[in-house]
Amino acid sequence: MSDTAFTATGQTPSGSRRDIGFAVGIALILAVLFLPIPTFLIDLGLALSIALSVLILMVALWIQKPLDFSSFPTILLISTMLRLALNIATTRVILSDGHEGVEAAGHIINGFSNFVMGGDFVIGLIVFAILITVNFIVITKGATRIAEVGARFTLDAIPGKQMAIDADLSAGLIDDKEAQRRRRELEEESSFFGAMDGASKFVRGDAIAGLIITAVNIFGGIVIGVTRHDMSLGEAGDVFVKLSVGDGLVSQIPALIVSLAAGLLVSKGGTRGAAETAVLNQLAAYPRALMVAAVLMGIFALMPGLPTIPFALLGGLMAYIGYSIPRKRAEEEKMARAVAEANEAKAKRDSRESVKESLKTAEIELCLGKQVASQLLVGHNELARRVGKMRRKFAEQYGFVVPDIRVSDSLSLDPKTYQIRIHGTVVAMQELKVGELLVMTGDDQTLPLLGEPTREPAFGMPAYWVPMAYQEELKRDGLVPADNNTVILTHLSEVIRNNLPQLLSYKDMRNLLDRLDPEYRKLIDDICPSHISFSGLQAVLKLLLSERVSIRNLHLILEAVAEIVPHVRRSEQVVEHVRMRIAQQICGDLAEGGPLNILRLGNRWDLAFHQSMKRDSKGEVIEFDIEPQLVEEFGTQMSAAVKTHMTSGKRFAIVAAPEARPYVRMIVERMFPTLPVLSHLEIARGTDVATIGSIS
Repeated sequence: MSDTAFTATGQTPSGSRRDIGFAVGIALILAVLFLPIPTFLIDLGLALSIALSVLILMVALWIQKPLDFSSFPTILLISTMLRLALNIATTRVILSDGHEGVEAAGHIINGFSNFVMGGDFVIGLIVFAILITVNFIVITKGATRIAEVGARFTLDAIPGKQMAIDADLSAGLIDDKEAQRRRRELEEESSFFGAMDGASKFVRGDAIAGLIITAVNIFGGIVIGVTRHDMSLGEAGDVFVKLSVGDGLVSQIPALIVSLAAGLLVSKGGTRGAAETAVLNQLAAYPRALMVAAVLMGIFALMPGLPTIPFALLGGLMAYIGYSIPRKRAEEEKMARAVAEANEAKAKRDSRESVKESLKTAEIELCLGKQVASQLLVGHNELARRVGKMRRKFAEQYGFVVPDIRVSDSLSLDPKTYQIRIHGTVVAMQELKVGELLVMTGDDQTLPLLGEPTREPAFGMPAYWVPMAYQEELKRDGLVPADNNTVILTHLSEVIRNNLPQLLSYKDMRNLLDRLDPEYRKLIDDICPSHISFSGLQAVLKLLLSERVSIRNLHLILEAVAEIVPHVRRSEQVVEHVRMRIAQQICGDLAEGGPLNILRLGNRWDLAFHQSMKRDSKGEVIEFDIEPQLVEEFGTQMSAAVKTHMTSGKRFAIVAAPEARPYVRMIVERMFPTLPVLSHLEIARGTDVATIGSIS
């Protein structure tokens, strides 16, 4: 069972006693207004008033933001009532016992009258008038104006801040608890500045009341002293003016301190941090200003008629601060960078050692065996430079940046082997003759030199491994040997081309869309997701990349998608329309500045593919049903024709009917994955076409 007992209101006994004590204190302040109190209690109350005002000023200096002292209006009212109650009590004592001398109102008032006035009430009157002027005209007036403007602008800004909180909550930037905290802080801020607008009137009224009470004490005391106690006019004036002005000083000094605290509080505004931090840091934030001020102080110190020492000391101090601040900031920035680098290194080390990091797989990874790694990673900078150059080439050619390529070594691999992995899956593996050259030859060409026959890993062409010593002889024979780096990077490049659709992630696609002009982003908003989802748009781009069609002209692709998606939804149909719209790009990339070489389907195969397409009542193709023997026969004839023209080294494409093109491509890609298949509608106007044969 808990040791803490609670009352029926949910408060602990100590909290209840504090409430009772606070209520008793307020009741005592009200009692002072009506009941006479002895002078020692007046001294105690005046000391309490001074101590409370100093405490309020210190808290106002050290708070981080105005809302941290949200109880200031209440404290201001209590301290004002305390001073007014003490004013009334001292007025009662001065008027009733003032004829007894300057000690009649207590030791504090007597002490202030002697210390501040020096025994001369004229000095006291002047000091009192100056304090009233400073408090009433300067501090109180300025603080009141700041409070009024702050309250007005704070209340006007509430709807906008509420909408900002709701927007952050809807966007998922903050949770419900944070939204509630911000709303509560906003309510407290509006209540605080509204209360400060009214509380500033307390300070202003307190200054006016102090002036009136002092005047009443002077004139009332003189009248009572002359008429009731048979004092002379001079004697009564001397005693009662000293007592009244001393009383006014004792009340106005705490009032001035509290007014200063109110001014500091409302003028703090949106600046966070203690007043010392906010003021000194901002004043010292500009070393040039300090140096200029130091030069001006030095000029004043050298001018005849002005004291040299004060200006010289101030100028030297400012120059020292202006010189030391940049050095201190440079040291702090250096330390901050060192700490940040240490934290970053620790985070990387922890991430490498964490179990979650082991679950992450590289999108593209080149894994080398021990012997291959010892040969190639010695010049790792050269390999990294060529890999970066290859990624830039892919970005220019295909319109998006392929992911980073991780190069690693593995003891589990054969020492002379390397692997290429896509998303952690091995898609290619090859043995490498470390330190030898690879020379590619044709099917009917043999190498006169000593060499080991093999197949080139990227394209499967016949080749030979030749020792490095024969490099000059190979060049004299007109052959171009490839070193190990070139072999691996060529293979890696071809593997990346074959896996472009898998490498275009959703994140990559959104980055591409975000970089478009505002007009095209508006076009995307019009079609996504009302007609096509973002994942559907990604599927369209992947289908284009699967046939090595560049997406660099993304704006043209989006225009074509926007034309067709209100009418069709299947990604394959959208892609066919997009290919027709970017026919100029497709033909230009295939022709490479020359004529577009094409291999046509014969009439027999045009008719066979046309008859294999089943249509619905609207004429739309719903099924492709071709006999297996026809597929086998087409594959045989197509393979023979393609191999015949591949030996010439010319780049060419197969051309089919628009509706049959996807199905022809489906058969062709199984034997020749890199061979493009076009439709008649994809041959752009003005393209120079050269027919190199037909499949029949």
